[in-house]
Amino acid sequence: MGGEIGYLTLHQSTFSLPLQVIYQPAFHLDSKNYKIGIIGLGYVGLPLACLFAIKYDVVGFDVNRDRVEQLAKGIDRTGEAGNTALRNALERGMRCTTSVDDLRDCNVYVVAVPTPIDGNRQPDLAPLIAASRSIGHVISRGDLVVYESTVYPGVTEEICVPEIERVSGFRLNVDFCVGYSPERINPGDKVHRVENICKITSGSTPAAADEIDAIYNSVLRNGTHKAPSIKVAEAAKIIENTQRDVNIALMNELAKIFNAMGIDTCDVLEAAKTKWNFIDIRPGLVGGHCISVDPYYLIQRAKLSGVLPRVMTEARRINDSMGDYVANQAIRLMNLHDVRVKDASVLLLGFAFKENCPDTRNTKVADIYHTFSQYTRHITVYDPWVDAEAIKAAFGIDVATSTGEAWQGRFDCIVLCTAHDVFKTMDLRSLLAKGGVVYDVKGVLPGGMYDKRL
Repeated sequence: MGGEIGYLTLHQSTFSLPLQVIYQPAFHLDSKNYKIGIIGLGYVGLPLACLFAIKYDVVGFDVNRDRVEQLAKGIDRTGEAGNTALRNALERGMRCTTSVDDLRDCNVYVVAVPTPIDGNRQPDLAPLIAASRSIGHVISRGDLVVYESTVYPGVTEEICVPEIERVSGFRLNVDFCVGYSPERINPGDKVHRVENICKITSGSTPAAADEIDAIYNSVLRNGTHKAPSIKVAEAAKIIENTQRDVNIALMNELAKIFNAMGIDTCDVLEAAKTKWNFIDIRPGLVGGHCISVDPYYLIQRAKLSGVLPRVMTEARRINDSMGDYVANQAIRLMNLHDVRVKDASVLLLGFAFKENCPDTRNTKVADIYHTFSQYTRHITVYDPWVDAEAIKAAFGIDVATSTGEAWQGRFDCIVLCTAHDVFKTMDLRSLLAKGGVVYDVKGVLPGGMYDKRL
């Protein structure tokens, strides 16, 4: 690789030149033979790999052997790329592997690994650092590395790049360049898919930014927005989710106020949204890998910069507490209807963090379950979308994926936690024991099917 793929081959004596002169592509996009390595084949990486496979040679890498074996068989259990797109990509030659060495012939590396938080709600960059080290082992001169994982501004250049440099012995903007193009995957959304959205791009030099932008534009339908720097692109991504978190927190706080006043929050919102500039955001449970996690990255970085982010911090506190709040509101509803809470039979509808998708990451339904478990062991969780075995392993909670005749007239309390379409047409009243109640967290059940809404 190196000079053979069109970058100027440089000797040590040239390193005193300005970086933007050192790194200049000597080719047009259409004339370069790209081989793209995708590191991380989850909700973000797999759809991206399938998209790039339409035009380029693609190798997908993941450390999860079971996941890779499923993908090799054409099975995408997340449903985000879908089995059809996956199988089409495999037929075009896309390979999935757990061996870093299989990435060695790539000249573009795209990192789409998780960026979670630890038990203290601090950013956990271990997967990102591990991915950067892996790239350092296989990267060649002239290669590009693009990060898609959500981070706070500065992580790409200040944490990831040094790992690549240390392992490879290469220098940024001399031997390789990097970019940042934040993921915008919305789990379960079949409209705003990766091929249909506008992607932000950026690069460590103007030439690298142009090349990365051209690569993404070659497979996207709605183009890109080229940010002026990597830090701008990182910041843009993290405020997308932080803004939504703050807005939902406001609605959750309003729901608490209106509940205390005996006012139906959904009725209030229906009236308010008749104003042309009212933003119709609903209260509810905030889970998933983005909105419930990303703000912590910006919160920590803000504190390191000497800024106390009070609004973001309070929004996280409010939204993190909503699972316990919902459970206690349902228990209060039971008490008001003279339904005995101790040893009650409770049905929780939904375990995924959002409707019509199998994603259970950071689901607040687990908090509802644990609050109810302080009063009763008779809790049934029903979600036909999820992987019951995976939930049992991750949460220690049994989940039913189908209903049964024994459910008729059985439950003292039903809580609709996730607005899967299948729940909206269920005859919930037939599942209630005498005097039982229905609590609608999502506000989606028609009149007469619920006793209380959030």
